[in-house]
Amino acid sequence: MSVPLRLRAAFGADVPTQTAEPVTVTVARVVRPDQREAFEQWAESVLDLASRFPGNLGVSLLHPGPDSSEYHLVYRFQDDESLAEWERSPERRAALAHAEDMVDDVRYARATGLETFFAVPPRPGPVWRSWLLTVAVVLAFTSSFQLIAVPLVGSWPWPARLLLSAVYVVTALRLVMPPLSRRLSTWLQGSRRR
Repeated sequence: MSVPLRLRAAFGADVPTQTAEPVTVTVARVVRPDQREAFEQWAESVLDLASRFPGNLGVSLLHPGPDSSEYHLVYRFQDDESLAEWERSPERRAALAHAEDMVDDVRYARATGLETFFAVPPRPGPVWRSWLLTVAVVLAFTSSFQLIAVPLVGSWPWPARLLLSAVYVVTALRLVMPPLSRRLSTWLQGSRRR
């Protein structure tokens, strides 16, 4: 809880409850060339295990490109608490012990909130589609701001109008992009030509 919220709570004011946000974790592992097959089997079993944990929203394994040996295991949980239960589990600890001799390097990335407009699909689609969707949504929100708000705040100083515009657009993106990207997931993932 932040300091302002603690002060409000201390003086008896209503404190808004925080809504849980989905959390996506990506673990990149550089696998030794002679261990690729064993690692893929290990990764599938770990992802299967994680998928059965409470709060899990999905898992996937991203395979390396032709000149790479870096695999990405992607876990998505409904909130920090669900993720923490998975990360502290004895099952996960035991599984990680089996992978130590197969990898040379491990990197961990975690994303919540605005960072997860687009959930990482099992096979990411063409980047231009997510770019196009984002441009279309930003265009719609900036246009609506220009039509509705500018006549009302046109006399405000330029920095204040710009700040209001940025707050409006980012807030709207935060609310609209996750459900919109889920609804359009089939189109966003598309099919890549090989």
